[in-house]
Amino acid sequence: MKRTVAALAAATSVVGAANAAVAPHAQADGPVLYNGLLSTTGCQIPNFQVIKTCSAIEALSPRAPVILNLNPIGTRLVVLGARLNNNGSMPGVLIPRLDAALQLARGYPTAGIITTGGVTNRRAGRSEAQAMKTWLIQHGIPANRIATENRAQSTAENAKYVAPMLAAGGASGVVVVTSYDHLRRAMTNFRSAVNGSIPVAGVIPGPGNGSGSSSGGLGSMGSS
Repeated sequence: MKRTVAALAAATSVVGAANAAVAPHAQADGPVLYNGLLSTTGCQIPNFQVIKTCSAIEALSPRAPVILNLNPIGTRLVVLGARLNNNGSMPGVLIPRLDAALQLARGYPTAGIITTGGVTNRRAGRSEAQAMKTWLIQHGIPANRIATENRAQSTAENAKYVAPMLAAGGASGVVVVTSYDHLRRAMTNFRSAVNGSIPVAGVIPGPGNGSGSSSGGLGSMGSS
């Protein structure tokens, strides 16, 4: 634990040096480098309290994480669902998440995508994951690039059921895409689910990925 605390402290102190060393351009600004350091140090330690603390001190950002630039082929974009409307349409909270994922998918065309979320509203007639896949296909993403996880009823289950998919597919990293008020909890769940085996980063909707408001909507529901 002492080494863990030291690693987290070192990661926190490095952000100042990162800002000084790299001028903001593309996805290489200070917060992105800071988050990249966290995701590959303290946040990979397989201890729930350490993971929770590490996730709590991240700078939530709409910018593409470092791991997408280092290995866009091995990294997976995981989009978290939200309870669909009774007619099967998207709730307001979900569109910004999909917009953010779409921009990342276009910027990193070799990164695989996983949509996750089960049938949390039976009247909707389909799972959250399938609805999101359909939306992404309609916006130009090839169907064979998108895998779906159709069982999850909660954030913890999103992570639980996606983790074996990541392992089976040989993923080297994960970028969780969800709303601002949901991302820290989601990253904690995913980091615990993969047990430190691969780095887990996060992205929120916002101007940095062309998806509008940085809040991504409030009041996330369903499997979010």
